[in-house]
Amino acid sequence: MNELKDKIAVIYGAGGEIGGAVARAFACEGARLFLTGHRLAPVEAVARDIVSAGGDAEAAEVDALDEQAIDKHLQSVVAKAGRIDISFNAMGNSPTRYLGASLVDMDLKQFSMPITSYTTSYFLTARLAARRMLPNKSGVIMTVTAPPARIGTPNGGYGPSQAAKEALTRYLSVELAPQGIRVVCLQPHGMPETETIREIFESKARPAGVTWEQFSSYLAGMNHPKRFLTLAEMANVAAFMASDKASGMMGTTVNLTMGALDD
Repeated sequence: MNELKDKIAVIYGAGGEIGGAVARAFACEGARLFLTGHRLAPVEAVARDIVSAGGDAEAAEVDALDEQAIDKHLQSVVAKAGRIDISFNAMGNSPTRYLGASLVDMDLKQFSMPITSYTTSYFLTARLAARRMLPNKSGVIMTVTAPPARIGTPNGGYGPSQAAKEALTRYLSVELAPQGIRVVCLQPHGMPETETIREIFESKARPAGVTWEQFSSYLAGMNHPKRFLTLAEMANVAAFMASDKASGMMGTTVNLTMGALDD
């Protein structure tokens, strides 16, 4: 327990299911949390849960695509806490605008939207966090990707956006690892607890006559145990990867697809 005791962690997208789960796992391990999101209300709800359970969390409205907003927030974190130990980017956007669409019929804006938003956010949050970590020669920069980074599915620019994040993880690691900063990402798969999976079902599967049970069975059937990864399982791995016990893990994507993808 308390593998992250006294660590200062900033989480982007903390109001979402993945960001919220990671925040709670970090809090359970003793981290002091600075939670952000594009909308303040859901981030405040996560912070209240953590504080009521005895943890330490503050909420702020920060657009993870706005360089000045990110920088200003990190300045305030350093002013309050003295440093930044962990930066976790869990920013997401709605997939229904591009999933299932034909690349041949897709216009450039629709294709490039997820690539631009995901990579821009990860680059900005990682770069600005790294600048605060370099003086201490210590820190962990993290994000989340998805299996379409490595498999072909009809999802427009979403798969390429996730592949770009995995490549950026390796690039950042090459530069930052000699300075004591680890960069890693997690790759979970098809967690029905997330709004994204529910949204995909409602927009794509249900209109095609597929039931939730059929949809769930299809997703679960892709992995080895024939069940879903839970948010708690994903968040526990995130907490481990952020801890000093994972000091040998860097420049890599942690496969949490439960066997759906072979490395």
